[in-house]
Amino acid sequence: MKSKQWALWGLGIMAAVAALPLHAQTATNAVATPASVDARSAASPLNPLNAVGADYRIAPNDLMEFNVFGVPDMKRDVRVNASGEVSLPLIGQVPVAGLTSQAAEQLIATRYEEKYLMDPQVSLFIKEFTTKRVAIEGAVLRPGIYPMAGELTLLRALALAGGFAPYADITQIVVYRGGTSGAREQFTYDLDKVRAGQEKDPDIRSDDVIVVQRNARRAALRDSLFSDILSTLNPFK
Repeated sequence: MKSKQWALWGLGIMAAVAALPLHAQTATNAVATPASVDARSAASPLNPLNAVGADYRIAPNDLMEFNVFGVPDMKRDVRVNASGEVSLPLIGQVPVAGLTSQAAEQLIATRYEEKYLMDPQVSLFIKEFTTKRVAIEGAVLRPGIYPMAGELTLLRALALAGGFAPYADITQIVVYRGGTSGAREQFTYDLDKVRAGQEKDPDIRSDDVIVVQRNARRAALRDSLFSDILSTLNPFK
């Protein structure tokens, strides 16, 4: 009976430990080296001729095709105004700038469902989109491709991505940029020094790829600590 209780306790600890690193690893493991960044950025829609990716966030002046399944009279093209809103029949102005297409569809469907339609199936297709955007990867809370509205610095860009994920190494923030010769340039910044005013908050350009590296030492220490705890609690060893 006692062995069974130990086993159940051990399983509970293992489930909790397994859940902890997912939040960090989901945002951090994807990009760790320049080679993997190049591969990801090549697949991402940084080139305006490519299709818009699922992580693209709607920006002012984007032109979208709006449709509600089963209601053909509502189909139309709508453009996002300077305030980040679109004007739609019956519900008027809806703020969509900064949202992905999927999130905007859900918001619009909720608005229609409140008063006018039952379980509306809303679709948005981006036909024209801003060509000025920046990709933010690695140990941030919301990695993705963000539109650039006006001038953008590194600190402001990282704020767009929701800040840092656990085990981010803010002393190793890398910005990849296409050079004049076609070769990719690489710049590394220490955000502690930027915040302290020891270094200038660098300007970010359109099509830059910002990568927040993972602190490998802290992550390894965490993994080692959890491994030791599990080993100690394991009644079957």
